[in-house]
Amino acid sequence: MKLDVIKNEIQKVADAISLVIKIDVTIVNEDMQRIAGTGKYADQVGSRISRSSAFGISMRDKKTMIIDSPRESPLCEECFMMSSCKEEAELCCPIILNNHCYGVIGLIAFDIEQKKRITNEKENLVAFIEKMASLISGNLNAEIKSYQFNIEKERIINVFDGMDKAVVSTDENGLIIAYNTKFTKNFGISYDPTGMDITKIIDYGEKGLLEKFKRGRKNSDTVYAEGKKMKGICNMNKVFYKGQLKGFVIDFVDKKDAIENFNKMNVDYTMTIEDIIGDSPSIVRVKKSALMASESTSTILITGDSGTGKELFARAIHTHSKRSDKPFVTLNCAAIPSELLESELFGYEDGAFTGARKGGKIGMFELANTGTIFLDEIGDMSLHLQSKLLRVLQEKEVRKVGGKKNIKIDVRIIAATNKNLLKMVDDNLFREDLYYRLNVIPIVLPSLKERKSDIPKLLEHMMKIYSNKLEKKVDSIDPDVLEMFMTYEWPGNIRELQNVVEFCINMADSNIIEKSEQLMARFNFRKEPIKSSDPLIKMDKPLISMGGSLVSEMKPKTDSSRLNRQKEKNITKYEEPFEIRTIEELERREIKKALERYRVYKRDKEIIAEKLGISKATLYRKLKKYDLE
Repeated sequence: MKLDVIKNEIQKVADAISLVIKIDVTIVNEDMQRIAGTGKYADQVGSRISRSSAFGISMRDKKTMIIDSPRESPLCEECFMMSSCKEEAELCCPIILNNHCYGVIGLIAFDIEQKKRITNEKENLVAFIEKMASLISGNLNAEIKSYQFNIEKERIINVFDGMDKAVVSTDENGLIIAYNTKFTKNFGISYDPTGMDITKIIDYGEKGLLEKFKRGRKNSDTVYAEGKKMKGICNMNKVFYKGQLKGFVIDFVDKKDAIENFNKMNVDYTMTIEDIIGDSPSIVRVKKSALMASESTSTILITGDSGTGKELFARAIHTHSKRSDKPFVTLNCAAIPSELLESELFGYEDGAFTGARKGGKIGMFELANTGTIFLDEIGDMSLHLQSKLLRVLQEKEVRKVGGKKNIKIDVRIIAATNKNLLKMVDDNLFREDLYYRLNVIPIVLPSLKERKSDIPKLLEHMMKIYSNKLEKKVDSIDPDVLEMFMTYEWPGNIRELQNVVEFCINMADSNIIEKSEQLMARFNFRKEPIKSSDPLIKMDKPLISMGGSLVSEMKPKTDSSRLNRQKEKNITKYEEPFEIRTIEELERREIKKALERYRVYKRDKEIIAEKLGISKATLYRKLKKYDLE
């Protein structure tokens, strides 16, 4: 930065000096260009002088100099104007800041009277001029600081304005000092709110809250607040300078932003009815039903075995509905403990319970407002929550945990389960009124064994996916392996098929999925027909075992009378006293058998617990007890 930035102030200093000591003054910058002048030099502002002059020497040596005999002084020897110089005396004082010379103040006497003023009061004059030089350097320093401050200020403003949340700064009384674009946009402000009371724009819900925060010990706080057009979480932070409170910085995360951010994280893909693979009669019927259901706003209940694609159909229905551009929120009711599920569904207020997040939390129903919520595994919801869900369906409103008022919502509910809800109703495990509220539009998905003609297309699709994922080129399948796929009953449905295809792609050493020892070992395919020693079972074709279960291509022929006699024989055998086994031994054996049968499934522990009629927690306890892990 050069002296030119304070040119106006420098000219005033030059005028003041000339007025006091009655001598012409000129001031040059470090480029030896005149930027101020009085008297004779007033018209020469902008001209340059030589660096070989006394000005140049004073700048170079950073020293104040007085020349009382121009044309004779050794200091004038280098000046090319020496022979024609008309000056009688000269004083040069450098303007120094941080050891850098930014220019020189020069006093020039053109007559004897002016010369006397310079020479007779040398010390006082030098002290005075040096004070003036210091004044100029002080002004320059202030300008440099201001310049740097303004640059930083612009940087901060750009960061401030670019923040993806509404931010506003106030003084200690809550009057707005600064704000960003997001603030005016979110709060619908079309005017400059500078100087306004922040509480006129943001309602903190509690009168005098900002004043309490100001006087309180906490330097930051989070509260739930509302504006005219929005509501959400408000973060308040105190601003101190030299130990004194000077204001607040407040940022606001509105509910709409929270919903949009949630949706960006939650939406993995968009699914349409056409994306669902299969043209078997059973799946075509379901697709048609789903497409018709998408045009409605009624509640849908999707049922079907595990792994049949219930969430895919739910997403497809949402995509084809009029709510397709609105939120699609999914929640697995079985994946969240029942004591936490309520707060996930309905949200909670600040301080609703120990450990509650400051500012509270928006529930899934609020996030899904105007859109669709998919409640998977609805059969695992507790009776307590079932009653609350029923109220949501009836009243179209929710109440947060710890809340005092109801919140109106417009949400379409799609529920899904692999359980028999009617049987659960009979067993008093599911509310009958809720069942009928959910089952307005029933969609029943066929199992894979009911649509085996779709297996070749599913295989082709999955082979492409896993070949790309695993960076392998596997694009065909051996006819014998295909026959195995077509013959197997697929208790895990499409999810199990995916696992098998992924395994096959991993193990393939060419572009063909072939029958191999690895494949046979993975699924325990038997190469030879089983020759049973039991005379009650006659087998003409081999059994295929996948995932631990044996499935025959032909059902075994049995003799019921001989089978009954065999059962009686076994019962008699166990009635012998020495064959009696402990309950623990029998329990261990059955758990081990279930482990072997369902180990290949992703949800093996859940399936095993269901088959044994115990909870998952009990199963894990018994696994540890019998050392079966």
